[in-house]
Amino acid sequence: MKALCFHEHGGPEVIRYCDVPDLQPAPGEVLIQVKACALNHLDIWVRRGWPGLKLPMPHWGGSDVAGIVAGLGPGVTGWSLGSRVVVDPGSNSVEDEFTRRGEHSLSPGYHILGEQVRGGLAEYVVVPAESLMAMPQDMDFPSAAAPLLVTLTAWRMLIHRAKLRVGESVLVVGAGGGVNSMAIQIAKLAGATVYVVAGNEEKAAGARELGADIVLDRSKCDWEREVLKLTDKRGVDVVVDNVGAATIHKSMRAVARGGRIVIVGNTSGPQAEIDIRFIFSKQISLIGSTMGTHQDFREVTSLLWAGKLKPVIHRIMPLKEGRRAFEIMEKGDQFGKIVLEP
Repeated sequence: MKALCFHEHGGPEVIRYCDVPDLQPAPGEVLIQVKACALNHLDIWVRRGWPGLKLPMPHWGGSDVAGIVAGLGPGVTGWSLGSRVVVDPGSNSVEDEFTRRGEHSLSPGYHILGEQVRGGLAEYVVVPAESLMAMPQDMDFPSAAAPLLVTLTAWRMLIHRAKLRVGESVLVVGAGGGVNSMAIQIAKLAGATVYVVAGNEEKAAGARELGADIVLDRSKCDWEREVLKLTDKRGVDVVVDNVGAATIHKSMRAVARGGRIVIVGNTSGPQAEIDIRFIFSKQISLIGSTMGTHQDFREVTSLLWAGKLKPVIHRIMPLKEGRRAFEIMEKGDQFGKIVLEP
């Protein structure tokens, strides 16, 4: 089969569209013919690598998969060949104190499709049967694949970790990324007032279309000062900051006393210098979050299938043009997800 793989860590230049061995499902697993797979920043980080990451090579990413059941491993029931499905990108290989209390993504045994295991940037992928969810017959595969990981991530981040409440205010730092586009929608669905920092007028318009109440163009203002001005110096209850090093100090100024800053990524870099005085003087909570449970996945897909949350797609491209797709994503000019079709 064909896959968009790399044999060593590095930039987009290491990506190859090449032949790899065919897959066979083991007991409890299902073979999926991939019809669409969306890209995430996670795919960039895995391809670049980090200290301690040891992957069998070649490796290929891809966490957001929509496709058709093409094979059933021994012992799998409840699914038929040809079933249209999406895949929960998170799975757990162990039972421990975290899984027993419903905190699966905290467990050392938690794996993300495309990170610790080879993913959906290929013609086929093998996944645990328990990770499957049926998709609507009238939905196209790119629309089903695009929002999966980012909606699951944004849901846990805002609803479970930040414990967002009706009537609160949320500031989303950045408008074009997948998690942020879903965070805007989830915050509005939860009854919050949503502020968004956008990089340009095009992204600002996109944020407004998703329901943002107030959009600030960072090229035209100091957005943290503007937030304080708009809130009579109070600040916002929750800040979503997945940019990291370049913005965390501004987020700490913009958040209200007793507020929460939630972090699920670091697109500008992982190393940040912060003024600790803000943390204790304003009693700020810095909250990390990642992924979610199978139940979270069921809840967010139900909202997606019902149209209460909408996938945001920037572009659909052939899998064989994957290197070009990565180059587009790494420039950061897109609004929404890039989806690849084998």
